Amino acid sequence: MGENFADIAGSGPLLLAVVVAALAGLVSILSPCVLPLVPGYLSYVTGLAGSDLDAERTAEVRRKTGRVLAGTLLFVLGFAIVFTLLVTLVANIGFTLKTHQETLDIVLGVLVIVLGLGYLGWIPGLQREMRISKLPVAGLIGAPIFGGIFALSWLPCTGPTLTVVIALATTSGQTSRAATLALAYSLGLGIPFVIFGLFFRKLLGVFRAIRRHSQWVTRIGGALLIAVGIALVTGGWNHFLVWLLTTFDFGGGTLL
Repeated sequence: MGENFADIAGSGPLLLAVVVAALAGLVSILSPCVLPLVPGYLSYVTGLAGSDLDAERTAEVRRKTGRVLAGTLLFVLGFAIVFTLLVTLVANIGFTLKTHQETLDIVLGVLVIVLGLGYLGWIPGLQREMRISKLPVAGLIGAPIFGGIFALSWLPCTGPTLTVVIALATTSGQTSRAATLALAYSLGLGIPFVIFGLFFRKLLGVFRAIRRHSQWVTRIGGALLIAVGIALVTGGWNHFLVWLLTTFDFGGGTLL
């Protein structure tokens, strides 16, 4: 009973935090500022034209499947490295402020709420991307570099969801936990990208349907961000973890 809420949050169920981080990544790729660009990114990192990606499953296309898989995985690797470095860096800065944990939670919570409102389009300018004009050569060689550029240039767009991951990582006080959450976020963003590349033709209908209803993706994603922000500000997240740990057996407090 002597453990404070911050300690419990830091040693709480890792699986829960991983699921939240992965969902944040999924919301990012489904957002209106990322999803429409996915076909262009696929063409760039694989070196294949859209007509090649949309072709029937001929022997030639099957031969190109390996190229699509390699290109998309290298692209995901590129932004995963950048996101992991970024999250662990910011989280480690937060670790030094652990003596002011309550204030830090409130500041992070307010930031998540503001970014959630921006994600909904209620705060002008928060959905603008930072364009980087000098890009690497298209194809497999430039794919990981382009992934890193994507991570940096689209921070205004991915920032709201990434901030949630940073907030959850900062409560832990553990660099390894911060890196795990960053990787979960990257996978939540990257796995759909790889799947769409491999099954481009079959998923075109799904892609178009999501684009038609992207407004709902934005609304749901923004609402979830605001909810997490409010939970951090009010201490509700830590209270939820306390309830979770006292209700279920997680083998000593973690789901690692």
